[in-house]
Amino acid sequence: MMADDPLREAVLRRLALLDEAAGNADADTLLPLARSEITRLADGWRLLLTVHQQGADLRCQACPPGWGGFRGRRWPCQVWKMAHEHLIGEGVPHRERTKPLRNPFGKPGRVVPPESPAEVTTEIPVVR
Repeated sequence: MMADDPLREAVLRRLALLDEAAGNADADTLLPLARSEITRLADGWRLLLTVHQQGADLRCQACPPGWGGFRGRRWPCQVWKMAHEHLIGEGVPHRERTKPLRNPFGKPGRVVPPESPAEVTTEIPVVR
């Protein structure tokens, strides 16, 4: 995946717009946006979690195999752990983030500086 991938840029631009709205929009703008986006985000989580269901072998059906060649990771996988942390657990409240989700580089549509290519990984970070 290239740093200038249009799909990636569109998703990151949308997330930046939502973060900006959450921090700065007035109630008349925020309420209709929240109503539509909460449904879309919930549907997205449901789809992601459906893909990461537990199989008969007690392993995630979507995560890549770990050591020993087993299909998938033990369930619950990191996707389910991350969902629990963000949706039910404490998570990180918007105002307490140490790094902003907004575009720190000042140009619309650019979320990484041109001299810093994006890292491509298939690993999901460990949530503790």
